[in-house]
Amino acid sequence: MLTRSHDMPYGTQITQQGVRFRLWAPGCEQAALCVSHERARHEQALPMLARGGGWFELTAPHVGVGTRYQFEVNGGLRVPDPASRFNPDNVHGASEVIDPANFDWQDAAWRGRPWEETVIYELHVGTFSPAGTFAGVAERLDYLAELGVTAIELMPVADFPGTRNWGYDGVLPYAPTSRYGRPEDLKALIQAAHARGLMVLLDVVYNHFGPEGNYLHVYAKEFFTERHHTPWGAAINFDGPCSRNVREFFIHNALYWLHEYHFDGLRLDAVHAIIDASKPHILTELAERVHASIGPERQVHLILENDANEVRYLGRGPCITQSSAPNVTQYTAQWNDDVHHALHVLATGETDGYYADYADEPIRHLGRCLAEGFAYQGEASAYRDHARRGETSAHLPPQAFVCFLQCHDQVGNRAFGERITHIAPAHAVRAATAVYLLAPGIPMLFMGEEFAAKSPFQFFCDFGDELRTAVTQGRRREFARFARFADPATQAAIPDPNAIQSFLISKLDWHSLKDDAPADWLAYYRRLLTLRREVIVPRLRGMEGHPAEFEVFAPGGLRVGWQLGDGSTLRLLANFSGKDIQGTVPAGQTVFASAAVTEDILAPWSVVWMLETPSEPGIITRTPKIATE
Repeated sequence: MLTRSHDMPYGTQITQQGVRFRLWAPGCEQAALCVSHERARHEQALPMLARGGGWFELTAPHVGVGTRYQFEVNGGLRVPDPASRFNPDNVHGASEVIDPANFDWQDAAWRGRPWEETVIYELHVGTFSPAGTFAGVAERLDYLAELGVTAIELMPVADFPGTRNWGYDGVLPYAPTSRYGRPEDLKALIQAAHARGLMVLLDVVYNHFGPEGNYLHVYAKEFFTERHHTPWGAAINFDGPCSRNVREFFIHNALYWLHEYHFDGLRLDAVHAIIDASKPHILTELAERVHASIGPERQVHLILENDANEVRYLGRGPCITQSSAPNVTQYTAQWNDDVHHALHVLATGETDGYYADYADEPIRHLGRCLAEGFAYQGEASAYRDHARRGETSAHLPPQAFVCFLQCHDQVGNRAFGERITHIAPAHAVRAATAVYLLAPGIPMLFMGEEFAAKSPFQFFCDFGDELRTAVTQGRRREFARFARFADPATQAAIPDPNAIQSFLISKLDWHSLKDDAPADWLAYYRRLLTLRREVIVPRLRGMEGHPAEFEVFAPGGLRVGWQLGDGSTLRLLANFSGKDIQGTVPAGQTVFASAAVTEDILAPWSVVWMLETPSEPGIITRTPKIATE
């Protein structure tokens, strides 16, 4: 029997003497463990031993797996375990003792997959399937494998308040929400994915706790600091007094998901809001600890979301642990919002909000992203009051950037949650798709994108009464700065995030695949991903920095060329305009063409991909390998 368990200084641990409970409560002089079995008629409060430094501990010999428990702090307040492995009655209820050794893993041979093979499929567990559960996701794994993705990325599953949430309001970072199933259901999903050759990545939130159900403020205020502030209030204390225990809480969380659940990687949300003036930075230490804990036979990938376009964590950095490999790469890749924004402006023509930064020359911004990583590498951002944004990124290979046309943020943070196929012509979306799915960077799809899902993805949550009203009003005020929402009546039409309908309307309609239009979109995506797998991916390994050059040769006309890892040259010729433009088709074999290719005319909204191998210099094949229109 193969079992996996991560020992940590927080929460519970099954020992030969019983269950050990540990709580860090520096704001308390005393603490107690309150236990009850599911069918017990009474509870028992057991004093915990003070171990110094704010730690309380108790090993209970008569407590077993399945026991419900809480901690009693500050003279009577009962709170869940902040490191709870499972909270069956939501974030305000009791935690449950879980024995990780009770799950029999069957994926001993799984070692992960090389990063260059990655095609990510981001999904929200609650809206991906009719059931809205881990088991519901598992039922679609064959579909995802046939689509051509190689990794599914789960939006955060840490327990959140209420019955529905995007996941970024989680308050129990170690507990998979009971809304999606039990811990063993999540493990079964991961195991089933591995059996199909699919990696599973998890979105984690280390920049804040949600606004409801976070009791740390009561008994462990040292988790937070007023010296730094974030959009969610006081920052997590990563660099002040008592910060060592705070850092360990999050580092162990990363280790817990990667070892006990066998996830293949983590995506760290909004790290630009993680403020740490100490050395090493928490991001550096976390990455080093993860890499030191993973054996050389296993591939684990760490991904960042960083609106500041910092690339300092993507290179190779000095070791801070003796067991780390020299100059280990800290983070594998980073989300590239710049690619999305440039493609979105080209496809939709929208230029308000942050799209204003890409409105002047969207085709040039796109070209720079494809060739060098980020569009903003230190230039002033008008949207950010002309503050400089970004760092030089051309020295990194394209696989250091995750590229996408849609994601939960860019869809769900629109007022009505519209997908790009709701607001842009199909030919423009298809052109954008052909660019980002075949480019050497790492592509990411958002659930339902592959069949142009008609369902929106709206912002939804389920908070208590006072917070419910504040969130609804705040959501509507957020859009008041946009001209089309200046009128209060128009603002009032913005969906209420707390309304159950905002959640239900966001569920994917799988029955729509029986219709011609969704089926045609799905076939298009499958063909592109087949080409990526067969033609592009085998040539990516070994790509280095400064691999590409780009040229804007006409209004809407873009030419990019990459030196791939095997020495071949991949070339893109694209026309993101509604007019014919002159553009000589580059040398090589045609990999893909969205329209019939003539010698020097590029049709509107057309994309051509050509490949020239070292053994075939100068060979030009005009007949597309695949024609889609």
